Amino acid sequence: MEVAIEESWKSVLQQEFEKTYFKELVDFVKNEYQTQTVYPPGRMIFNAFNWCPLDKVKVVIIGQDPYHGPHQAHGLCFSVQDGINPPPSLKNIFKEIETDIGSPIPESGNLERWAKQGILLLNATLTVRAHQAGSHQKRGWEQFTDEVIRTVSAQKENVVFLLWGAFAQAKSELIDGSKHHILKAAHPSPFSVHRGFFGCKHFSQTNDFLRSKGVGEIVW
Repeated sequence: MEVAIEESWKSVLQQEFEKTYFKELVDFVKNEYQTQTVYPPGRMIFNAFNWCPLDKVKVVIIGQDPYHGPHQAHGLCFSVQDGINPPPSLKNIFKEIETDIGSPIPESGNLERWAKQGILLLNATLTVRAHQAGSHQKRGWEQFTDEVIRTVSAQKENVVFLLWGAFAQAKSELIDGSKHHILKAAHPSPFSVHRGFFGCKHFSQTNDFLRSKGVGEIVW
């Protein structure tokens, strides 16, 4: 089955694309796009992979669902398209970066610049019905993205995994902690940001680790 995804990812995930669950997922998603309003736009579903080839991955950030409002989601977790006001969680991420390393809060919430530097901005579920959070969960996306996490863990070394909130932290069992660096904190949402996201210093810690391994740092 042909999936429009960057070549390095296609080669390591090809077996996944041939599995029954993934074919059923594709049928479900195609039907949803034909009959409902679904985000992100179809051409952007695999943007996290297309902007960040496997050989470039330095950091993985795990989100749960795409944004479900108009013109927000574009295939990168926590990111919104240019011209869209950053949602609360992203605003809190920018606030922590400013406090942690002094970088001013950017005008745009588009995180393509992170992806181009080697940050895999991976949502566990890659599509969602408009205004219905979680509507495409438990259809097969999580099985696919869990395999992505396992693949990064197995094929790479010295990757920083940023696991924010209980949902992301549960993914730590898919990661070999002996050869990667796992950082955990509360989710940056307004409901939990004061329970340990603010002050976590994950952005300076990520760069400290990358520097210690002789890997280029991230310009946050």
